[in-house]
Amino acid sequence: MAKSSYFRRPKYAEAIKNALLNPGPLDAGIQSGLFLSGIRRVGKTTFIKQDLIPAIEADGAIAIYVDLWADRAKSNTDLVTETVKAVAYQLATPGSGILGRLKGVNLGAAGLSFGFQIDSVGTKNGATLGQVFQEITDLAHTDVVLIIDEVQQAMATDEGNNLLHALKAGRDQVNLNPHRSGRLLIVGTGSHKSLVADMTSRRTKPFAGATYQDYAPLGDDFVEWVHQAMTAAPGYKIPDLAVLQEGFRIMGNRPEELLQAVNVLQAHEHDPNVVFPIICSTKATTAGNTEIANMEDLGELALVIFDKIASGSPNGVKNLYSADALAEYSKVIGSPVDSGQVQSMTKRMVELNFIQRLGHGTFIPADPLVSKAWLANKALQAMPNP
Repeated sequence: MAKSSYFRRPKYAEAIKNALLNPGPLDAGIQSGLFLSGIRRVGKTTFIKQDLIPAIEADGAIAIYVDLWADRAKSNTDLVTETVKAVAYQLATPGSGILGRLKGVNLGAAGLSFGFQIDSVGTKNGATLGQVFQEITDLAHTDVVLIIDEVQQAMATDEGNNLLHALKAGRDQVNLNPHRSGRLLIVGTGSHKSLVADMTSRRTKPFAGATYQDYAPLGDDFVEWVHQAMTAAPGYKIPDLAVLQEGFRIMGNRPEELLQAVNVLQAHEHDPNVVFPIICSTKATTAGNTEIANMEDLGELALVIFDKIASGSPNGVKNLYSADALAEYSKVIGSPVDSGQVQSMTKRMVELNFIQRLGHGTFIPADPLVSKAWLANKALQAMPNP
């Protein structure tokens, strides 16, 4: 189904923007950094670009957006540096659009005049990112919000970790200056919950003490908006609103999948209220089985560990390394398994985003769709042959 407009989330964007730019007494952690995480394809990037960045810019702040998945051939540092340099060029260009959005600064037709050569930023003898942010906030008299999408990518290499430490140092350089004219605020988003959460909870990480939040996925109001758009366009096969909402939940609140399922529905002649849930369940199962197939590449130990986690409490499973658990794994695999093997495998499964670490020694499946597909397959295998 073609959509002619975008579903806005102004209240959610305003809440995040206000916590960043107009912090209350309980927002100290957000001033150290805000890290949002949610499963893939639930609309995080679209929300950032369509809702959050416009809200930030409407308040007179400067938003700088970097996607660490934008160009895999470039290093994380290069992606961030190039984007910051591009913004600096815009600020130095008379009459640029970004200058027109700044509030409280009378620049006339002039651009900002930096005390460094923009071309040399990031080079051995050039300005550091911290120095660039310092001058931007001083000259523009406003806050800079640096938004890094898929921020967990920076944790995968020494270069990326060095970048995170440099950004933390830049944040402190700007924000701890008693004569500052603005602040550097850092927002990280990602689809890998454990790694994003680790950035704020582990003492060894540069943003330890910052705020971690689960990204709020789209809900029933989005589905109602889709339903209204379908109703207004003649000729669509439309399930009841409640059926549409349940289908959305079955597919993990993923907006693209909902619209794809609606398009598939148009080819069916039967009752939409009967067919649509089947379409959604099929799509969800297919997506889950695809991830299960990827997990199979890790070997049988990964599968028995995942089975224990997926079959356990929705609040998380502990004691993956206990003697009883090791005996259970060994029995299924048919060879001895020790705690070191399990610890190494769970670490690998966290890195690959098959499971999520909730706390020390507590795990849940990273994606509910994968867990549901696994349990459905397990139930089918347990059924007696006719």
